[in-house]
Amino acid sequence: MSTSRVEVTTQHASRYLQQLAKHWAHKFETEFTPLSSKIALPLGDAQLSANDTSLIIEVVAHKSEDLSVLQDVVQRHIERFAFKESLAFEWRPLA
Repeated sequence: MSTSRVEVTTQHASRYLQQLAKHWAHKFETEFTPLSSKIALPLGDAQLSANDTSLIIEVVAHKSEDLSVLQDVVQRHIERFAFKESLAFEWRPLA
């Protein structure tokens, strides 16, 4: 398993977290509140947390070769929900 994390600066973190969880809830096992979510995707898990200034995303890929794909899938969906603002994603691997 491989893990990475990103902290995205936005004042709309809770909104994006909930949109992503609701979007995937009909296809994947999903748990969420306005401040945290866990989504079980085919390639791995995504955990999100929101505060007043940022959205923190941690992804855990089942296979290390799938980590970049999992990051990309989550990032593209968040960017779609955040079309009114430009978000910066700098994924960092976790040991």
